[in-house]
Amino acid sequence: MSVLTASNLHEVGVPLLEKLVAFVMEPKNTQPRRNSGLEMDMLQDLESLQFEYGVPEEDRIWLYLQGRSRGLMIEACAHATFFCKLLYNLRASLNENQSSRHLSIDSLNSASPEEFKVGIIGGGHLGKQLAGTLLQLVPVPAESLRISTRRPEALGELQKLGIKCFYHNADLVSWADVIFLCCLPSQLPNICVEIHTSLEKTSIVYSFVAAVPLPRLKLLLNHTNILRPQYQYGEDSVSIWGANKKVIAALQDPTILQATCPYSPAGGIILKIKWLEGVFYAALNICTARNMAHSQVLQLLSELFLSVHFEDCGKDTASCPKFQLTDFVSKAYGKNLSQERPFPWFDLTAVQLKETPFSQHLSSSPVLQDHLTHLYCASFGISLTKEQPVVSTGSPSQ
Repeated sequence: MSVLTASNLHEVGVPLLEKLVAFVMEPKNTQPRRNSGLEMDMLQDLESLQFEYGVPEEDRIWLYLQGRSRGLMIEACAHATFFCKLLYNLRASLNENQSSRHLSIDSLNSASPEEFKVGIIGGGHLGKQLAGTLLQLVPVPAESLRISTRRPEALGELQKLGIKCFYHNADLVSWADVIFLCCLPSQLPNICVEIHTSLEKTSIVYSFVAAVPLPRLKLLLNHTNILRPQYQYGEDSVSIWGANKKVIAALQDPTILQATCPYSPAGGIILKIKWLEGVFYAALNICTARNMAHSQVLQLLSELFLSVHFEDCGKDTASCPKFQLTDFVSKAYGKNLSQERPFPWFDLTAVQLKETPFSQHLSSSPVLQDHLTHLYCASFGISLTKEQPVVSTGSPSQ
């Protein structure tokens, strides 16, 4: 009798499994097969059918990497979705408020939410997961989402949903407002050569290429409007990520969603908070591009991003924090900035690499941290109550 090991699992285990499933699914005594789904559910948690069963005991120490990889995928998609939601809502608010707030002539050119265009460079596993998540959870309309990849024919399912897939990176960049880089580190230099002349000053490049640091990316692209989330790993269990759930389903699970919060150490993966600073300075740049007075920008951002309460707090916004000018610029600069002038254009790479006024404000204000946590959860349709602790570390990683 042969022994089933990891090395011969494919030769012996797969045919054996097929026979087992066929036996279970086979009708007995010619009765209708009405409980086949239940029978398959009985097999779902069978230990011998799990991935870990074929892994030798001495190699199981590395299984945590599987959970970490899945956790990173979920966190990456969650944070990109949150970012796109903020930008989408900001553009909508600019349009809704342009008449009531008497915005300047230049600010009337702001794009409508339907014109918020997202491009993805790279059609691998991350690119496909990200596209599906943005499509359903922002939601970005299919006609406003495009993917450039060397093998567009491999993205048939996304094309059926109406997403345009092709291979021309420069065309994608000249079209999109936000460009997600989901390529391999070895591919990035050539991609940057292709796209850097097509980037507008207002184009936001969002890089998932962890091996290429921000200074190098800034040099390759000759561009400063870049966001790059960075993650560090704790010692907590990574079993929270749910091995059998798709990314979209995972982000609808309150436990998993709260674990992706910028201030949460749950799940063993922690987002460095400098990314959150970059997100807000990117929002300021959007308003600056429309020549919007900084006093109006502060009021708009406070109403849009700091008015989220606990579900049972009522709608009294008087207790909400409000953004001040010195939260984003130095006191010396603020003294010389008239009420009608816009914010300066911020270098997002410098924001994420250096201490800023917002760094100091964010780290010293638990109330602001709590409101941003509620904003994050609310953007995914999850409302926190007073009984639920706000997942804040108290000393966020920089």
